[in-house]
Amino acid sequence: MDTTITLAQLLPFALALIAASAVAGIMAGIFGIGGGAILVPVLYQFLTILGVDQAVLMHVCIGTSLAIIIPTSYRSFKAHLKNGAVDVKLLRQWLFAVPLGVVVASVIAASISSAELRAIFAAIAVLVAMRLLFNRENWRIGTNIPGNPTRALVGFVVGFLSTLMGIGGGVLTNTFMTLYNRPIHQAVATSSGVGLLISVPAAIGFMWAGWGAENLPPFSIGYVNFAAVIMVIPITMLVAPLGAKLAHRLNKRQLEIGFGLFLLLVAARYIYSLV
Repeated sequence: MDTTITLAQLLPFALALIAASAVAGIMAGIFGIGGGAILVPVLYQFLTILGVDQAVLMHVCIGTSLAIIIPTSYRSFKAHLKNGAVDVKLLRQWLFAVPLGVVVASVIAASISSAELRAIFAAIAVLVAMRLLFNRENWRIGTNIPGNPTRALVGFVVGFLSTLMGIGGGVLTNTFMTLYNRPIHQAVATSSGVGLLISVPAAIGFMWAGWGAENLPPFSIGYVNFAAVIMVIPITMLVAPLGAKLAHRLNKRQLEIGFGLFLLLVAARYIYSLV
């Protein structure tokens, strides 16, 4: 590969990642999502331009996103914890269930195609977005989050699906908590903590799953590309607290509509790539 051409191609890639990093950091603070739903599509588009093999492309996007989520979720979680909005008890009870789901997803990640990963993401995103946009007060499963084994099973599913989607679990955690009548602000804040439970083992799992894979882009360890990680992390960490502050200034319905529209946009991007 010609080095001069590669460097020229990397310039728009770097600029797009910088812009996406800023948006992802703000979204992480507002929605507790870790920013993966923004970063994965951007990484997918520009790694395609750079000629990364389709066989590993989506896996690298997801693995890299999960690694980026680690410090982003931590920064956002600290900001929400300071505001006293995090359900610490729920996080403690998910301490093993969520990572277990992550481990199982990482084990099977290597056998899932790019198209299947995108389809999973789009399907779940559309369903959750519909609920948020057309939410009604009577759309509740109950008034209290159930105990074990239901709670542990939900934690496992959150970790499993979020890992395959390359996100920090905010999409699923928000839905679960609000269906059981928890305030949206608390759901958002708690989701940032769930992002930590997912991202650390998931990033390690994707490095393991992609170890020795062929046609990986330069500076990759397994399915995690550290060139992108190093470029994105400083920006997302800088702006994530700003998103957390904005979250506490918006009312419940504004957060639901904003989050729903955001998910639809991301889902549309993936559906378009499948047709």
